[in-house]
Amino acid sequence: MNIVVEFFVVTFKVLWAFVLAAARWLVRPKEKSVAGQVCLITGAGSGLGRLFALEFARRRALLVLWDINTQSNEETAGMVRHIYRDLEAADAAALQAGNGEEEILPPCNLQVFTYTCDVGKRENVYLTAERVRKEVGEVSVLVNNAGVVSGHHLLECPDELIERTMMVNCHAHFWTTKAFLPTMLEINHGHIVTVASSLGLFSTAGVEDYCASKFGVVGFHESLSHELKAAEKDGIKTTLVCPYLVDTGMFRGCRIRKEIEPFLPPLKPDYCVKQAMKAILTDQPMICTPRLMYIVTFMKSILPFEAVVCMYRFLGADKCMYPFIAQRKQATNNNEAKNGI
Repeated sequence: MNIVVEFFVVTFKVLWAFVLAAARWLVRPKEKSVAGQVCLITGAGSGLGRLFALEFARRRALLVLWDINTQSNEETAGMVRHIYRDLEAADAAALQAGNGEEEILPPCNLQVFTYTCDVGKRENVYLTAERVRKEVGEVSVLVNNAGVVSGHHLLECPDELIERTMMVNCHAHFWTTKAFLPTMLEINHGHIVTVASSLGLFSTAGVEDYCASKFGVVGFHESLSHELKAAEKDGIKTTLVCPYLVDTGMFRGCRIRKEIEPFLPPLKPDYCVKQAMKAILTDQPMICTPRLMYIVTFMKSILPFEAVVCMYRFLGADKCMYPFIAQRKQATNNNEAKNGI
C-alpha cells in the first residue's frame, strides 16, 4: 500500500479509536461471562486479592487461589464456598419454581482450589502451576495481584527486601504468565489481569523499590499486550489495573496535604475491585481509579520536571509516604524490643 494512502488509513483508525472510546463512556459494553472458567488469583489471602476472589465467585468462575499464607488463603476459600452455597440454593429454588429463563450451572462446577505458593520464587511458581494444570485444568483468567512493600528509605532498606519487592511485584508476573500463556495462545482464548498501581505511572519519594517494581510490571504488561496484538491473538485479552492509594492497610499512615485529602481520599477496597471487575468483564485494556489518575499521568508526561515537583509539593505528595515509613520503622523497633533483639 502506498505510504500516503496508508497514512490516511491509520489517521482514520486513530480517530475511530477515539470515537469508540467515547462510546464506551456513554454506552457501557455488555459484561462477558466467566461462568465455569478457571480463574487463578495470586495474593488471594487478603486485601484486593480476596475481594477479586469473591467477585469472580459471584460470577460462577471456578477459582484457584494462591497465597503464601495458607491460613488466610483458606479463609478466603471459605468465603467463596459460602457464596457458592448461596448460588446453589438459588439455583435449586429457581428449578423448583420452574424458572428456565437463566442458564443454571450444575453445582459440581462451583469449586475453589487453594495452593500455598511464594510467587517470588520462580521454581515454586512453576511447580504449583503444574499442579494446577493436573488437578484443576487450564487457566482462562489469570489475575496477577500479589504484592509487597518494604516501607524503608532506599539507604535504610536491606538489599534482601529490595530483591523481595522486585521478585513479588514484578518478576512473578513473568513466571505466572510463562506458565499459563502457552495454552491461551494455542486456543486463542484467555485474559491476563495485571494489578499494578498509580505508582507504576508516576512516583513519589521514599518507596523507590516499590515504584520501580510497579513501573516494571506496567512495562511488562504493555509489552505483552503489544506482543499479543502483533501475533494477532485477539482472543486473549489484557487489563492493566492502576488504582490510587487503596485503604487495605498496606500503606497505613500515608497522607497527602490535609486540605486536599477530603477531595482525594484513599480508595475503599470494595469500590476499587468493583471498578476493576467492570473493566475486566468488558475487556477494557486499562483502568485507573479514580479517573483523576489519567490526568495526573498525562500532566506528568508533558510538564517540565520542576513543574511536577511544584505540583507534588502543593498536594503534599512529595513526602506522603514519610508517615507510613515512620510507622513501619516504629513497628519494627517495637518488635525487636519485644523479642529482645
